[in-house]
Amino acid sequence: MAGRRSWDDQWHHYPESKPIPTEGGIATSKARGQMADAWWSQRLVGLLDSYGLGTRMQRGRRYARQGQLVDFNVQPGQLIAQVQGSRRTPYVVTAAAPAPSDAQWSEIEAAMRARVGFAARLLAGEVPPELEAVFQNAGVALLPAKWSDMRASCSCPDWENPCKHLAATLYVFADRLDADPWLLLTWRGRSREQLLAHLAGVTTMSRSQVAPWWPLVPGARLPDPPLEIDRLTDAGTRMGMAEV
Repeated sequence: MAGRRSWDDQWHHYPESKPIPTEGGIATSKARGQMADAWWSQRLVGLLDSYGLGTRMQRGRRYARQGQLVDFNVQPGQLIAQVQGSRRTPYVVTAAAPAPSDAQWSEIEAAMRARVGFAARLLAGEVPPELEAVFQNAGVALLPAKWSDMRASCSCPDWENPCKHLAATLYVFADRLDADPWLLLTWRGRSREQLLAHLAGVTTMSRSQVAPWWPLVPGARLPDPPLEIDRLTDAGTRMGMAEV
């Protein structure tokens, strides 16, 4: 790690290559300041910042804010992006972490069904901190703790991993996670639709149980009790959760 920092510091005085400007590129929502707000998004940012590649991370943040990503796609188990650098052809970036097995996902889903409010809090744009313990109990991490926990690659010629293109991709990912925590679970192997199908309704809940997490959607009305839940749907309609 120290050697990597020294190499980065040693070579940073060479002229930085200028990326080809993009039109309509994918950029972070924050033009300055911290790259993420939510605790789950900050964890990814902290992972990059702790790696110690100062100038590469700075350039990665600049790429993310300038909109150098021309394509960005979160798939179950994998993040794929194209980043426009100084060459005409965009670089292809992939980032994945070991996904839970089917058996582990069954255990995770059972634990989520057993906790009132988990699905509703996700629908309201929040990752419950307790979800980390649910993943840990199933024998897998919700978020990578170190860079070696990820399988990441970029088609650029940079010898360092993460390079600025990988950094830019993960900074954009962290920014998107602020607004849509379901992307984190998609990256871990379950799409929103798949997970909601597995959590589909099995109970009757009271108004007081639902109220703390009812989505703040203009015009949405909290149903009168008892609330019969047959299935989970989009935020602002009806949602289903299992009893403790």
